[in-house]
Amino acid sequence: MTSTRLEFGRPSDAERDRALAILRDGAGSGRLSHDTFVRRMNFVLRAQSRRELADVTNDLPRDEPRVVQLFRQLVARLPRLTTRAPAVQLPGLVLPPPGSPTVRIGRGPGATLRLADLSVSRFHAELRHVDDGWLVRDLGSMNGTHLNGLRLTTPTQVRPGDHLRFGSVTYILTVPH
Repeated sequence: MTSTRLEFGRPSDAERDRALAILRDGAGSGRLSHDTFVRRMNFVLRAQSRRELADVTNDLPRDEPRVVQLFRQLVARLPRLTTRAPAVQLPGLVLPPPGSPTVRIGRGPGATLRLADLSVSRFHAELRHVDDGWLVRDLGSMNGTHLNGLRLTTPTQVRPGDHLRFGSVTYILTVPH
């Protein structure tokens, strides 16, 4: 009798919320079209029994335990960790001598180093000599400035040998010979 009560009892608000979360995940992952999501959502809100809730979500995957999610993420990364991209020779960007004016990088007419790539903003970044080294600062570019693979959010010191990327254009920093 208890299974009949569980199956046919009126669903609680928490049970409705769980069913709606499953539907949202299904719509977010592309398993449900927008129209199907709306239709099923209305059905969940009007459901009179737990069985009706189960029928609405039975074709959608349920939440996996956190351990299973982490394992899937790890397995998804493995091919990227084990395959090596062919070595690409990066063009060098020579750091000007100390005391040189600020180098502005971008596509715009005021840039000292003009890059014609569309991934580079008009006013992308700047290299400024400060005290005993050079700092790079992103100027609010759309595709970001990256130093050694990390996106910059604050002015950061750069050194010869660093990989500096503006949008999708990458350089290796060098010093004058």
